[in-house]
Formats: sequence, C-alpha cells, structure tokens
Amino acid sequence: MIQWLFPRIIGGKNERELSRIRPIVSRINEIERGLQREPAERLVERTRGWQEELSRVEVAGARAKHLERILPEAYAVVKNAARRLCGSEVMVNGHGMRWDMVHFDVQLIGGVALHRGMIAEMQTGEGKTLVATLPVYLNALAGLGVHVVTVNDYLAQRDSEWMGALFRSLGLTVGCIRNQMPPHERREAYLCDITYGTNSEFGFDYLKDNGIATTREEQVQRGHYLAIIDEVDSVLIDDARTPLIITGPSSRDAGQFDVCKPLVAKLVKRQTELCNPFAVEAKRLMEEGDLKGAGLALFKLKLGQPRNRQLLRMMEDPEVRRLLEKAELAYQKGAFQKDLFKIKEELYFSIDEKLHDADLSEKGRRFLAPNDPDSFTLPDTARMMDAIDERDDLTAEQKSAARGELRVRMDAQAAKIHGITQLLKAYCVYERDVHYVVRDGKVTIIDESTGREMAGRRWSDGLHQAVEAKEGVAVEKENLTYATITIQNYFRLYEKLAGMTGTGETEAAEFHDIYELDVLPIPTNAPNIRVDENDQIFKTRREKYQAVIARIEAAHVTGQPVLVGTASVEASETLSRMLKRAKIPHSVLNAKYHEQEAEIVALAGQKGAVTVSTNMAGRGTDIKLGEGVAELGGLLVIGTERHSSRRVDRQLRGRCSRQGDPGRSRFFISLEDDLMRHHASPEKMAAMIEQAGSASGKLVETAQRMVEQRDYRARKQVLDFDDVMNLQRGIVYHYRNEVLAAEDARKLVHDLLGETVPARVEEFLEESDPRRPDLRPLAEWLRTTPGVDLADGELDQVDVRKLPVEITERVIGVYDARVAGLPGEVLAGEVRRVLLSSIDREWQFHLEEMDELREGVYLRAQGQKDPLVEFKNEAYELFEALMGRMKQEAVPGLFRAVGQLEAFLSQIQRMAPKGGGKGGI
Repeated sequence: MIQWLFPRIIGGKNERELSRIRPIVSRINEIERGLQREPAERLVERTRGWQEELSRVEVAGARAKHLERILPEAYAVVKNAARRLCGSEVMVNGHGMRWDMVHFDVQLIGGVALHRGMIAEMQTGEGKTLVATLPVYLNALAGLGVHVVTVNDYLAQRDSEWMGALFRSLGLTVGCIRNQMPPHERREAYLCDITYGTNSEFGFDYLKDNGIATTREEQVQRGHYLAIIDEVDSVLIDDARTPLIITGPSSRDAGQFDVCKPLVAKLVKRQTELCNPFAVEAKRLMEEGDLKGAGLALFKLKLGQPRNRQLLRMMEDPEVRRLLEKAELAYQKGAFQKDLFKIKEELYFSIDEKLHDADLSEKGRRFLAPNDPDSFTLPDTARMMDAIDERDDLTAEQKSAARGELRVRMDAQAAKIHGITQLLKAYCVYERDVHYVVRDGKVTIIDESTGREMAGRRWSDGLHQAVEAKEGVAVEKENLTYATITIQNYFRLYEKLAGMTGTGETEAAEFHDIYELDVLPIPTNAPNIRVDENDQIFKTRREKYQAVIARIEAAHVTGQPVLVGTASVEASETLSRMLKRAKIPHSVLNAKYHEQEAEIVALAGQKGAVTVSTNMAGRGTDIKLGEGVAELGGLLVIGTERHSSRRVDRQLRGRCSRQGDPGRSRFFISLEDDLMRHHASPEKMAAMIEQAGSASGKLVETAQRMVEQRDYRARKQVLDFDDVMNLQRGIVYHYRNEVLAAEDARKLVHDLLGETVPARVEEFLEESDPRRPDLRPLAEWLRTTPGVDLADGELDQVDVRKLPVEITERVIGVYDARVAGLPGEVLAGEVRRVLLSSIDREWQFHLEEMDELREGVYLRAQGQKDPLVEFKNEAYELFEALMGRMKQEAVPGLFRAVGQLEAFLSQIQRMAPKGGGKGGI
C-alpha cells in the first residue's frame, strides 16, 4: 500500500509546485511580448536601475523579497535579450557559434525553480545551460557575485563565453576561473557579477584564502552568496565521496613502499598458488556429493581470490552460486566466528572487495618475516619509555638517547607495517584502468561514477604511494594536510544553493537531508518517445560482449548511430579491440582520451557513428541526430553493465531522444559483473537465467538500491565527522582572517598578551606549592621570553592573587617600549607573519591528530561506545589545547621578531653616513 501511495504523494506535491509556477510563466511571456517593441538600450537601463535599487538593500530577507517581486520582469528581459541575439555569431573557445536559442516555457519553469532554491530535474537536451541564465541574471543584480559550477574546465570556459554573450548584452560582467590561473586573474574573475568554474576550483580557492594566504591581496574570493550547480548530482553526490585537500611536502620517507614491494609481490604470487587448488577441490567434492565441503572450498577461494578466473567460471552455474552463498552465510554467523578465523588463517591474507580491504593473516606475517615473530606487533611504547626512565644505571643523557633510539625503531616498524598493508590493498583491491590510470609516469584516480580522471586528487594514508610502487612509477613523498573541507560543507557555506540535473529524483532524500534542497521534475518541451528495451543477461562477460558486438553490427549495417556505455576504462578498451576485429570504425572516450570529450560526443549522433564511452558520456554536450538518422530509429544506446547507481544508468539512457527525437536503449549484463557478484541474490539470478536471457529489472534495481544506501551511509558518516571539524575550521579561519585584516597590529598583540600571559602565569603557579610558591621558573620565563628583567625576589613582594594582572601589564609595557621606535608598517607585517605561522603550524599538527583520532575511534564500537560521540568529546579537548597552543607559541615568536627588527635597524644606523647627512630611515 505504502509503495503504491508514496509516488502518488510525491507526484502530487510536484504537480502543485508546477501549478503555482505556471501563472508566473504566463506573466513573463506577457511582459516579454511588450519588450519586443522597445529598443535594446532599455534592457540595459532596466539592469542598471535594478542594480541601484538592490545596492541599497542590505538585509538578506528584504533582498529576497525584492528579487521575488521583480522576477517576472527580469526573466522577461533575459528571454528578450536571447531573442535579440538570434542569428548572431558568438565566439566560443575560438570558434564561431550561431545563437539560435529562446527560452521555452518549460525552461522558464526550471528558472523559477532554481531561483527558489530547488534542483530542477530536466531531461538531456532540454537546455539546462540556457535555463541557468534566468536565476543567474536575477541574482547577479544584487552585486554579491553568483557562482555557476560546472563539472570540468572545458564547460566552465565554454559556458562563460557562450552564455556570457547574453549577460554582457544586458550590461553584466562575466568571469571564469580555470586550473593554473594566477591569483590576480582569479581575483578579477571573482569580482565579476557572474563567475563560472568547477567545484574543485571554487573549493580550493576557499581553502587557499582561509588556510594558505598570507596577505589580503592573495585572497581571491569575496563571499558565498549563490551557487547554481550544473550536473548537481555529480558534484554534490559523486564528488562528495572525496574531500578537497591541500597538501604540502612532508619529511616522511616513502622509501618503505619500494623496499616492501618485492615481499608483497611474492606473497600475492604465493596466495595464487595456494588458492588455485581450492577450485579443483570444490569440483571434486561436488562430483562426490559432498556439497558442504564444496561450499567451504569455494568460500576459501572467494576469501583469498574473489576474482579468480576458475571461480568466476564456476559461478556461472546457479547451483555453485547457491553453495557459495550458503557457506558464506553460515560462517558469517556469530556461532561460527571461530571457524571463520581458522579458515582465514589457512590463507596468507583475506580480501573484502565491498570494503576495499585486505587483511594479513598470521600465516602471511610468518611468510613476510620468518625470523622475527614480533615484527608485526607494535609494543606499548609508553611502558617501554617508563622502563627506560626507571633505570638507575643510566645517566640523564643516556636515557634521552635510549628514548630517541626507541622512537626511531618504533617509527620504522610502524612504517613497515603500514607500507605492507597498503601495498597489499594496491595489489589485491585496486585495479589499473578500473580504479586508476597510469599516464606520463603518474597514477591518476578515476572517478567511479563519471569515468573522469580526478586530476590533483590522491588517495590518502599512503595508498597512492603503494599503487605508485606497484606500477613501478616514481613514488612521491606522502604529503602533510594543510587545509581540507568536504564538498558538502563547502557548498553549505552559500547563502543560497540550487542545481540542475537529468537524474535527481533517485537521490532526493540525500539532497534534502544534507543540503535542504528539494527536487522538482520539469516536464519536457516535447514528448519523450525513447524505447527502453528489457535487459539481457548472460552467464559470462565473454557471451555478453559477443552479444553487444552483434547488436552494434546489426545497427551499423543500417547506418543507425550507436553509443556504447561501459563502467570502466578496461571494459571500453576490451570492446574497442573487439570492434576492430569486427572491422567496425568507432571512437573511444574514456579517462585516457577525455580531452576530446566534447568533440567525440557531439558527433555521436551522426549516421553510422559508433562511440564507446565510459560513464562520462555526453556530460554538458548534446548529441544531435545527423541527417536521416531519425528515420533509422534515432540513436541506439547500449549499456554493457549496470552501474551501482541508478542515476548513472539513467544518464546513459538519457543521451538519446532529446527534444522528442526517436531512440532506443538496452542494457546487457552478465553474472560476472561486479554489481551482480556482490549484491544480487543467487536464487533470483538462477531464475533469471532460466528465463532465456531476459532479466527482471527488479533484481537489478534492488541491488542498486542496496549499494546506493550503503554509499549514502558512508557519505553521511564522513559528513558527520567533518561537521565536527567544520566548527573548528570556522573558528580557526575566522581568527586567521582577523589577523590578516588587522590594521592596528599593536592592539592585536595587546589582546594576545592579555589572554596568554595570565594563562602562562597560572600554569607556573599550579606547578608550584600553593603555600610557598617557587617563582624562580616564572622569573626565568619572563627574562628569556618577553625580556622582562626582575630584581632578585621582586616577584615575592607581589600578592600571588595579583600576579597574573601585574605581570601582564609589565610584559605589555616592555613590548610597547621596545616597538616604539620601529616602523609601523614593517612591525605590522612581522606581527602578521608570526601569528599566521603559529596558526598554520599548529593547525596542521591538529589535522594530523584529528586524522589519527578518526581512524582509531572506530575501535571504540567494540566497547559498546558510539564512535561519533567519542570523536566529538575528544575532538573538543584537542581543539581547546590547539587554541591555547596556537596563541602561546606565538608569544616567543613576537619578541624574537622585535629583537630581529631592533638588530636590523641598529645595523642600518651604523652604516648611515655621519655628519648630519640625509641618509637613514
């Protein structure tokens, strides 16, 4: 009942929203018809008038009401400007493009939805790029800067020039930020009314402004008013799995990966030799009727080598699948946990494909270090340090040296364990041309959902270095984190947020929960007449690919264009080789050839075209049908594998049948596909095979829903932990920006000393006997750090309760006296430098501490404790310590800087000509 009722409730809500918007569309069209009789100059005059009105509105609520009031007229102005551009040529990326676009009514509906902070779900080819011009123009009138977010640099540049022609005709300025753009050009782009760029460029600029910049001039962004995101699901869902991180070189040695590589390679080879006989044993036991024993042998094989070729071939038999599933379920139960442990100990290591993890067993550890049974065990370092301190036969210097040697030994042992663990994952879980590509001697991550290269991104915790070692390319040093933020928390900085996509409804719950965005499906301008055929299922990938080639050949003979979607670079290249053998000319678009993306996709609808693409197919570029193609049935879309997300499948299907064009789509799947192996029920798959190759969509959709829910939980968990960091990040960045913006350096120092000196005095008093406090350590600190010279016993004459206040006044007095003769601008620059250095150094150390806490806190769940609650509690304590450290560590630096300036000026004065000349400062 609920399943029947839910879509009807949702549908009703959407219809009500559309019915509220349609009268506004009628009003826009009425105004636009009147504008057709006015000269073009009137459009610019209206723009200037609205800008002046809105410049006087400072309250966000009042601004929103004003924009809503002028919306119909403003949208009419944009539509009229587009009409006037028709027939003209616009230069885009160095090529002339004829403008032939005027907003349809459904595009006006989408524009209203975007302004009201919704996600407009519009089918491919419905003109999302043009839709965005409406809310972008309206909100740019406020003068606060509108950010239009695209999925790559090419689209950002293209749209800033293409749609920029429309905005400039109305008197607005348009900028575009691109990779490797110098800071002064970025600043100019952000000062424009409208700025185009990718999510990573906007996010990294925020991190650089707040975590890296050392002067106000280096900061480029001016705020976060409105972001309108194209392909919003790709940006806010897919890219949200990986946080934005700015790193710098670390002193840590990455050499352990090259050292450990031969050992791990031998271990993997030995595991292969161990696992191959399990397949033979399973076959023998099945023939003998020992199904339980056969299931156990299959389970061992899956644990040790889930992608073993013999195992994959055997899994084509539904009975074998059932055996394996039964054994797996039995040993995962609590009563059989000890048996599961014994099974794993028969292997050198076990692999969990779903969790992307590999776990070394005791047998594996003995193989790697046969003469050192303790090499994979980290002892209690604190206890060993205490043991050194308790030794009476060592001097203080010898104890210090022993502690240093112990730290070096423990660090080396930990690095070796870490290196082997990550190398094992690199060899057994991460596949070339599936999870990454190797180009120009560098390992580049591939986005699982889009198939695009994630330039500049690196796996953390040494995994990237492990993959580099595995592939034999230069292993770069592990980096330190300077600044980081999740995609979710970056875009939640914006006062207003909206987006467009062709596939948003499947993730509607996540959009609402994380971003408070509702999805509104927009009707198509013309009816969608695409024919979606039932999936075809095959036992093996080989059979599936052969059927795909046969379908391509049949279409190619008639001249019908074909777009083939694959889930990985490896699959696209396999199909390309098969097409070459079949002598079918084709184009390949994957992470290795992404530069030609727009050109290849634009030609995919021409007669006789065959295009093989990873999931990036057609992003931002329409596939227009060539002459005579409609009569052949339009574009044929073939999916060679169901993706783990329904959205990606819908994106692929949506490449055909734009604007009422004909088209067909079909997916070909096999039991060897990752989605089917990991998440589909063996019983139901067996039934599907018996249905003569026709697959039920419910089974696939159920598997996809499982993966989507798992991925959502993973993203939500990352966000929950980053929300804690986000509060801390906001406080630190606010303090850092206060330092950058401070015009009165002396007040900044006074505030700092007024906070830190009393706290430091209290620390000395706490460490001393309260009845007869020993103030000599305090006097020594005053002499060596702020340079306050005191007579013997002078502190003893002061009431202990008044010490913090009196010493603070003395320290501030000494500081003021020393800086009185120093140049103000030079001193202010030094103060900022010292404070920023202290903030950044301590913040980087804190980020490392938080990473270690996040990794270790999950173990608390075994003690019936909530890891998130534990993380919040300890993170608060660490943050309190950070803020204290950050300011305390700055005090010695401030006085050292004063001393250096005094010495420099003294040297200049000695070098100045004598006799009353005009030299000097």
